[in-house]
Amino acid sequence: MTFKTLVEQLRLRATLPLPGQAAQYKMAHAFRRNWNDTIPENAVASAVIALIFPIKNEPHVLFIQRSSRNSNDRHSGQISFPGGRFEHGSDADLLACALRETMEEVGVQLSQEQIIVQMTPLYIPVSNFMVTPFLAVLESEPTFVLQENEVAGTLLYPLSHFSDASNIKTKTLDVGNGLSLDDVRYYDLDGKILWGATAMMMSELMEMIN
Repeated sequence: MTFKTLVEQLRLRATLPLPGQAAQYKMAHAFRRNWNDTIPENAVASAVIALIFPIKNEPHVLFIQRSSRNSNDRHSGQISFPGGRFEHGSDADLLACALRETMEEVGVQLSQEQIIVQMTPLYIPVSNFMVTPFLAVLESEPTFVLQENEVAGTLLYPLSHFSDASNIKTKTLDVGNGLSLDDVRYYDLDGKILWGATAMMMSELMEMIN
């Protein structure tokens, strides 16, 4: 699928109901699928952006490798979309938060016109974050300027990678503090592991595309 065709398809798809939680849970761990979905009142509002752009006319998506320097970050070292917590007093709304964080973390300035749709919000129990993802498109590959204390690097992957069932795998995963989870579903990014909330958001995006 060419980039132009994909963007046209996504803009049309954005007028329909989102795939929602059912699509997200296809990449959720059994613990999460059995969770009672009670969201605490003190959950921290945050927002991320799934950014799609062409490389040689093939649609790619941006991920960041979070820095391992911040010991207070429960998602330290993980692969995610750019984004972060809502800042009261500086962010007008969640979209403004997502745009600001993307600029700060990877140096990409986006406008509201480049946003395709707000996707299904997702609560992350381990960090108590309530994450709202937004889907955005750029007409060309951006130049990245990384916020080095938070971002260790970028990963750019064609969307076709996530349509290939052989790249969806299961393993026992060490989640820190001597804890591990069995049978964790993840996207294999050439040996790197995309799992958890970002994989769940990616699952909804791929259902929108497919």
